Amino acid sequence: MRRLVVHFVTACALLGTSAPCIAGPPFLTDDPVPVDFGHNEFYVFGTLDHADGASAMQGPAIEYNRGIAPNTQFHVVLPMAWNVPAHGATATGLGDIELGIKYRFVNIDGGGLQIGVFPMIELATGSARRGLGNGRTWYRLPLWVQKSVGAWTFDGGGGVIVNPAPGMYDAGFGGLLAQYTFDPRWTLGVEVFRQNALAAYQPGYTLLNAGGYLNFNQNFSLLFSAGNSVAGARHIVAYLALYWTWGPQG
Repeated sequence: MRRLVVHFVTACALLGTSAPCIAGPPFLTDDPVPVDFGHNEFYVFGTLDHADGASAMQGPAIEYNRGIAPNTQFHVVLPMAWNVPAHGATATGLGDIELGIKYRFVNIDGGGLQIGVFPMIELATGSARRGLGNGRTWYRLPLWVQKSVGAWTFDGGGGVIVNPAPGMYDAGFGGLLAQYTFDPRWTLGVEVFRQNALAAYQPGYTLLNAGGYLNFNQNFSLLFSAGNSVAGARHIVAYLALYWTWGPQG
């Protein structure tokens, strides 16, 4: 829980073109759209969260998503974590492994309005003593909504973090994201994301974040975002990834 961006544990859906969908990575606000049944997504990514002179990073990290049933997606993230304190030695090693299932239960007008849940489990595989993990398994329980209007896509929602580790709080989070698709190669977006206090030493904050996608072809893309807090605790965040997708044709 010492990293904001640990929840890039999200997954984009495959559209009919098999290009990345327009929510989830590289953004903090996710979407309700699962990977199509039988299709796959694979990310190699890195993240940064800089606050109070210290940095928490992931990289290289990998994310894999697969459509395991209609409207249902399996999700896993395996991160290499870095703890760079303001004073002292840098620590690196395996971070907390993330597992999740995304399920869409509303899909109106062929994707015009979609609603889904994306519960996730963060396994306590990273060393809390070295600042690489939470120390105990914890959970994210969000609900996400997406509305598409022409070239615009809007995502929003949020949920609660349930964290039983000593000294940590259960905390709410939520975000709003607007994205515009300029052409098949470029999509850009801006979001506002709120994270409530995670612990007495981790006060809440509100982030303004911007980023997008550069699609080299239907199966390979570059994802990027960066932002900083506009209220509450000071954070600077960034995300960079290479993305591949594949699956049955037709």
